[in-house]
Amino acid sequence: MNRLSFVSDSAFDAERLGRQLAGIVDVRFVQLEQIRDVKPDHFTIVSTNLHDASRLLGIKEWMKSKPKDGKVIFVTRPDSRAETTQAFALGATDILSQPIDAKELLKKLWSDFTVLAGDPSELGAQSHRGAARAQDGLQAIFASAYLGEALNSTAIASASTAVVDEIESRGLSCWIDAVRKHHSQTYQHCLLVTGVATAFGQHLGLSQVDRSRLAFAGMLHDIGKARVPVTILEKPSPLDRDEMAVMRLHPEYGLEALKGAAELQPEMRDIVIHHHEYLDGSGYPHGLQGNEISDLVRIITIADVYGALIERRAYKPPLSSQQAYDMLVDMGPKLDKDLLREFRFITNAT
Repeated sequence: MNRLSFVSDSAFDAERLGRQLAGIVDVRFVQLEQIRDVKPDHFTIVSTNLHDASRLLGIKEWMKSKPKDGKVIFVTRPDSRAETTQAFALGATDILSQPIDAKELLKKLWSDFTVLAGDPSELGAQSHRGAARAQDGLQAIFASAYLGEALNSTAIASASTAVVDEIESRGLSCWIDAVRKHHSQTYQHCLLVTGVATAFGQHLGLSQVDRSRLAFAGMLHDIGKARVPVTILEKPSPLDRDEMAVMRLHPEYGLEALKGAAELQPEMRDIVIHHHEYLDGSGYPHGLQGNEISDLVRIITIADVYGALIERRAYKPPLSSQQAYDMLVDMGPKLDKDLLREFRFITNAT
């Protein structure tokens, strides 16, 4: 779970915020006098008297050890220009007014996910109703993880049915052309995986109910990315080592986000936490092997890798379907060879 250091004189505000963010962020109270003994977490809040000069030098020195791209948010009095100026002089990356609003804090930590969703017209909502419904489903999924709210499984299931209908009526190639237009690479990827998994289910002769499960899984699998900073998710260049380490935590973040979704089927949780596992044990986060990985996860993993290869990014053009399939084959023992053999028919149609 993401951890946040709350630096203050009193534990009261830290305990209150911890209750508000339970299950989303682990709040660690750090007594102001003890900051020299601890290092800042990636996320830090500083709440202290910004007019007390005797403390400010120690805070400024401590701030030099914050992680790369770490966020340090100072709590200030509303409309206090002096405190705002002082906070940024000390190295604050942002400020938050008293009293602390938990949802506003989350926006500052992870950025506002509403900027990712975009306008349904981006996907041609009139002619691609399934894609537009899937985008709405994604928005609901990310919002639930982002704000710690209940997952609306009914709405997502309804969007899944719309995806199945569109793939049936218009085909995967048309779906890919539509969702590649999305401005967010995060949404584009999730929509690609959703369509590819659904089309694969259709090729395999699965029932409409099972194809809807695949569409649901495609929308849900990256829910943990809602707890990864948008600056990392939408970075217009390859991630560096530290950023990749944060990104690789998204399966675990996703499982944490689903703790309150009692009605969710266990297989969906399995997909969220294990869609980056490979049959040879080289995947993450648990290094599962062979029969430890379910058939449903194997399908989503193939769709996930394929979607990443054919998506449009600012720093690389999408691969052709044949190039992407060849790369899947080159992964050898990592992927299910029987499923991959059948997946070739999907790539031939795109």
